[in-house]
Amino acid sequence: MKLTLLKSELARMGGLEKYTLHIAEAFRKKGAEVTILTTGPLPERFSDINIVRFPIDRPLSAWNVHAFDKACSAYLKLHPTPLVFGLDRNRYQTHLRAGNGSHASYLNMRTEEEGLLKGWSFRCNPLHRLLLKIEKEAFEHPELEVLFTNSHMVRKEILDQYAVEPNKVKVVHNGVEWSELQYDFDAWELVRAPLAKALHLDLSCHQLLFIGHNYQRKGLDKLLYALSLLKDKNVQLSVVGKDKNSSFYEKLASQLNLTAQVRFFGAQKQIRSFYQIADTLVIPSLYDPFANVTVEALALGLFVVSSVQNGGHEILTASNGAVIPSLKDPESIAETLRIALKHPKTRPSAEAIRSSVRHLDFPDALSRITSACLI
Repeated sequence: MKLTLLKSELARMGGLEKYTLHIAEAFRKKGAEVTILTTGPLPERFSDINIVRFPIDRPLSAWNVHAFDKACSAYLKLHPTPLVFGLDRNRYQTHLRAGNGSHASYLNMRTEEEGLLKGWSFRCNPLHRLLLKIEKEAFEHPELEVLFTNSHMVRKEILDQYAVEPNKVKVVHNGVEWSELQYDFDAWELVRAPLAKALHLDLSCHQLLFIGHNYQRKGLDKLLYALSLLKDKNVQLSVVGKDKNSSFYEKLASQLNLTAQVRFFGAQKQIRSFYQIADTLVIPSLYDPFANVTVEALALGLFVVSSVQNGGHEILTASNGAVIPSLKDPESIAETLRIALKHPKTRPSAEAIRSSVRHLDFPDALSRITSACLI
């Protein structure tokens, strides 16, 4: 079996880029001959995989999206393969993993959050118009055999918004490097105190953790307002990630009298250290098809608080997490945080939480996808 994977910008090695590597290796283990179509520079980890790179790198992102889609179409006409697996924004593929969710749903969320004027601007924005057009053509393409989503939330959105046969849409929750995380999990009790001391965090406080870029989309402002409502001040929040308006959120924390409780660490390479310190991960996302940090935190034994707008909330249970009923009400978020405060991280609780996502170990999750493709 020969197959082609479509994914632009592999060099960034974010969540989707890493997933491309995992899925390529999974197909190869099944005996498939894999070619990846991409853009920009290549990471070393892909050196043993056949890669075709298109030199597309212009400042206008709408042009980049259009150019990559056009380049892929031209290549596939000359080098067709029975299976074309898309992981990006392309009009044609036989199998597609919609890891970014529904762009239409994302824009609807932003319109509701930012107002009708902002929503009107989306209709005029060339990038958003192009993404919506490509999304519709991709989802409704007659040659699309399987459309994978990483949550039931996204599956419902797609079926509600587009003319897609329900039996084509299959849900496979995000996998996690469960086995690889065993060492970091085993070591958390040993390293927690020195790590916290180095970061000036007080382990007598319940340690909350927020991870994410684009603080507005991830709901950091809503989390700060909710934190200010807690009467129990024996809580600290670590904010990890970058945002061009980070000073706004630091100022907001100060205005809410949270300076002593909230620490901003910016972008960090060693994220696992923060998992090892934390009791609870909080994901108050306005829209996340399935935030990878959900399953990463669970695999490292953290209790997880998530919004219902994060598809990852589907793997939470009463013993490993709690779901925020409404992001519009700060008290609703605060009440969910109070539930988390009753679940400090201990060795028994952490082991139970980690065990709850063992079935999402990458080999198992990827096998479900490759098996559905190589029928």
